[in-house]
Amino acid sequence: MRGCTLRRLVLIAALFAAASAQGGNQKEEALADSVRVALSRAITDARPPKPQFTRIEDRIRYLKWLGEMSERLKRRLPDREGRLELLQAVWYEATRAGLDPAMVLGLIQVESGFRKYAVSVVGAHGYMQVMPFWTRVIGDGDRKKLFNMQTNLRYGCSILRMYLDMEAGNIFLALGRYNGSRGQPEYPNAVLAAWKNWEYKTDTSGT
Repeated sequence: MRGCTLRRLVLIAALFAAASAQGGNQKEEALADSVRVALSRAITDARPPKPQFTRIEDRIRYLKWLGEMSERLKRRLPDREGRLELLQAVWYEATRAGLDPAMVLGLIQVESGFRKYAVSVVGAHGYMQVMPFWTRVIGDGDRKKLFNMQTNLRYGCSILRMYLDMEAGNIFLALGRYNGSRGQPEYPNAVLAAWKNWEYKTDTSGT
């Protein structure tokens, strides 16, 4: 009986480990009122995450990107509809925040392994492993919303954009700050390496 209980505990621990993530630990910092207001406005923008293009060439380029990224992500996310929905939202939120979608995909790969409901040992939530305190600082306090795909990406991209601005565009330091390990090389190097998996080379041949 005791052996059965032990095996059950080991199984529970294994399941918990599989569901958790190696997400970072963004630090709650004192923010200027202007920064807090700007972040709050960024995450409450109610416009739907639908790409808008004024040139047909840009739309074609986006659709090619979407198709290629979908193929690359297929092994991790077999469901095509869910995969495309995630990629569309990543592209929209990254572009909206002035970030490279490839960098955001690399960050998601490192942070959560593309698991929507991932929770780290320090409590970071979702795809981009956003710490729940952000919902209190710039949101409505409802941490459960961090498991909503668009909300999680909106928070994550807005926060990373803020860190890039704070670090004068230094990606290495901004990524370290996002992870709560500013100045240490392990996390930024991991994201920069994963970033390469999602780089997209634009076809300039005209074909």
